[in-house]
Amino acid sequence: MSDGTKTQLDLELTRLTKRIDELIAIVQQLKDENRALRARHESLAGERAALMHKNEQVRTRVEAMIGRLKTLEHGT
Repeated sequence: MSDGTKTQLDLELTRLTKRIDELIAIVQQLKDENRALRARHESLAGERAALMHKNEQVRTRVEAMIGRLKTLEHGT
């Protein structure tokens, strides 16, 4: 193998190593982002469930008030 070929192979190997390192960093960044998005999704799902429960409670109270108002209206 000539020195020129060896140098060219070394350069190509260095370039590929650098590209692999870049790809590893991107994969790690995507994993971190995915983890954060999953955590945010879980948080929002919990918040949504709590809001739906609260909404149901308010709806029940409003319906009860409407029922009482109708009773008072018919009682007078």
